[in-house]
Amino acid sequence: MKITKLIYIPLIGIMMMGLFSCATIPKGAVAVKPFDKERYLGQWYEIARLDFKYERNLNNTTATYTLNDDGTIKVDNQGYNTKKKEWTQAIGKAKFIGEDTIAKLKVSFFGPFYSGYNVIALDKEYKYALVAGKSLKYLWILSRKTELPEDVKNNYLKIAEGIGYNTSDLLWVEHNKQ
Repeated sequence: MKITKLIYIPLIGIMMMGLFSCATIPKGAVAVKPFDKERYLGQWYEIARLDFKYERNLNNTTATYTLNDDGTIKVDNQGYNTKKKEWTQAIGKAKFIGEDTIAKLKVSFFGPFYSGYNVIALDKEYKYALVAGKSLKYLWILSRKTELPEDVKNNYLKIAEGIGYNTSDLLWVEHNKQ
């Protein structure tokens, strides 16, 4: 019994450290500052992303951000599943990691498990955003409209490539349904 405790206690400690010390931004990426969370709130269209299991087969994807009473941000992601022929929705919440004037957040859709959400490029009018996840596996290009000017696209791709993202793997999202 004592041997079992001696094995499990350090193992649980290592697992907890892993959960709480995970990197939330890729090496070389820098979160936007100063950042105005009020201006960032509202609806964004997903223009491109590195595909992953929770968004697989989705098009017409949007993210809507609203402020919760406790200062966290409600995240309402929606998209049309092209395989199932139905709309899907995921509701989560985001919290700032440190000051709310730095666009470095963590987001959760599954209870206590958080992942990085970092705005790493943003125009002055808050119309276009480049968002990095916790690693080079997660990247999004967002816009207030369903289209992105070519110069903004090229600039964001250059920024992402400079960090180490393989932008040829980006999935370009269609917006053809209401």
